[in-house]
Amino acid sequence: MVSEDTIRDAPTGDSKQSSASYNGISKPTSDLPTNSDPTTNSDVAGPSRRNDRNKHANGKSNANGRRRGQDFKRNGPGREKDSRGYINKRERNEKEWQERKRRRLDENGNSTKPSEPSYMSIQFPEEEIAAEERKPKRKVAVMIGYDGTGYHGLQINHKEKTIEGDIFAALVAAKAISKANADDLRKSSFVRCARTDKGVHAAGNMISLKLIIEDPDVVKKINENLPPQIRVWGIQRTLNSFSCYQACDSRWYEYLMPSYCLLPPHPESFLGKKVLESVKEHGIEEEYVKRLGEVKDYWEEVRKNDIQPILDSLDPNVRETVMRRMSAVLNDTEDGKAADETAKPEMPDEKLPDVSIETKEEVSGSKSEGKPTEVSDSAQHDPAEELNVEAGATTTQTESAEDSEVKKPKEMHPVDRALKQLKAAYVTAKRRYRVTPERISQLQQALDRYKGTNNFHNYTIKKSHSEASSKRTIRSFIVNPQPIQINDTEWLSLKVHGQSFMMHQIRKMVGMAVLVTRCATPLSRINESYEPTQISIPKAPGLGLLLERPVFETYNKRAKDQNNLAELDFGNYEKEIQEFKDSQIYRHIFELEERENSFHTFFHQIDNYKLGYFLWVTAGGIDAAVTRIGAIPKELEAELGDDGEEDAES
Repeated sequence: MVSEDTIRDAPTGDSKQSSASYNGISKPTSDLPTNSDPTTNSDVAGPSRRNDRNKHANGKSNANGRRRGQDFKRNGPGREKDSRGYINKRERNEKEWQERKRRRLDENGNSTKPSEPSYMSIQFPEEEIAAEERKPKRKVAVMIGYDGTGYHGLQINHKEKTIEGDIFAALVAAKAISKANADDLRKSSFVRCARTDKGVHAAGNMISLKLIIEDPDVVKKINENLPPQIRVWGIQRTLNSFSCYQACDSRWYEYLMPSYCLLPPHPESFLGKKVLESVKEHGIEEEYVKRLGEVKDYWEEVRKNDIQPILDSLDPNVRETVMRRMSAVLNDTEDGKAADETAKPEMPDEKLPDVSIETKEEVSGSKSEGKPTEVSDSAQHDPAEELNVEAGATTTQTESAEDSEVKKPKEMHPVDRALKQLKAAYVTAKRRYRVTPERISQLQQALDRYKGTNNFHNYTIKKSHSEASSKRTIRSFIVNPQPIQINDTEWLSLKVHGQSFMMHQIRKMVGMAVLVTRCATPLSRINESYEPTQISIPKAPGLGLLLERPVFETYNKRAKDQNNLAELDFGNYEKEIQEFKDSQIYRHIFELEERENSFHTFFHQIDNYKLGYFLWVTAGGIDAAVTRIGAIPKELEAELGDDGEEDAES
């Protein structure tokens, strides 16, 4: 994960090296001494004189000098033993390897084809492989970029469509990988620099492997066999020992988010109420208002200018019901969590991005009401009698999709229509926000607290404060002071440069910095997060994350000074990369946010999460929040990242 990580992707490994693979990480198998002489093999040698003197001293040793029961543990069921009862690990490993090899071969000694198609193995007939001209392979670095939309992440696997799967197929089609090696990418010593998760993008990433590069048009031919959302920028010769994973010194990531993320929680939301209560309790109202600056009255102005006119236009009976249910607009909750909020602002069709017809119909309000609307979903927690008595019968929601196309769409209930209109008004008000330099400066001050080497155990999952790997070094974390305007939404670009990142680390760093800014929380709270106490930090949406480029400073110096090889520099393709980011990556990010309101949904859920895990943002500090001990509670899995998804930031 943004695989953003100890980058857990390790080299796939060379097929010439005996290795055992776990989750894509190749580990050399252990070779034990072959000498069976007990005087030279310490593993099988008899007891020493010291052991001989002491073996019966406390009655706990057996004749071999081991503690009683140890032989039984070492020589349990399924373990190979030699004539004296000791395990011969080398012989056992050799037998296991031979057995695996036999399972891969048919009766004629030919490699067996997988029973199902595999993205990791491209099969050719034996006669084609035999007739193919053998060409030399060279160790190279392949610089790539991709839009991860629609892919199951970068790392190749047998069944899912991945970025590497398409690249591997394109390399074979361009004859950069021979047919003889197409059945297993490990034959080409395939290594990835940084893994990215499902849907995550990369303007610059790298793979290293052995390729046939005699053809001067090899890059062009590879790209011709790739979809437009995957590009190969260039291929460069490297040292034979080069591994892009091991040689990478640091990585740059970019995170894009709408500027309205910096708006404070609505005062009627759960978090908004708790923040105000804590401010009054600790007597820091003046400091709190000063930190909020120009946004302190933002929601009051929205109420006057956007919400009140809608309420005034309603029939008195409908208005009364809507006002009683206004909390459903601001506080859709179920089991302590905010319900999925997908209300879209009303806008002219010409302002919509290029999206599906269904989405456009839903935004414009012309979609059939045969299915429950977003407002109906939020209202379903109220007793049905309330609607029947005070506002008439509700719309029937049991029609099938086929029936809804044939039958005339039923009229939306006035209460539901009004609530949907109010939700859209709030989303529109958010998108209308334009951030000020002072607000950006506050966010930058929060990001500056990450610089240096700190203990980020609270910014990932399954890491403790005591683990050395929890410490990571951040070289810089900078927000661009110039926002960019896309349609009706203003966007901010944050770029982080770090040596390595853990799972979800960047998204949690963004989540913490934004929450501290929008809730006027003291910046010292970020420093407190490096201490042993476990706190719950939500991970910001993965939609805005992309790998900018890896950096190879140490390797470049050695390659240039000692071997006269070209440096690995993505700057050589700056123009092509920028055009690709604009046309592919940025466009998809902006369109998905327009369609799905991912950032609005995320902060809406956090603001209305009633279990108290995020109350460390209040003036009460870390002590005010519900403290986690041990595993992440089930109700927090989605917010904190332990929800079974792959690494998004590696």
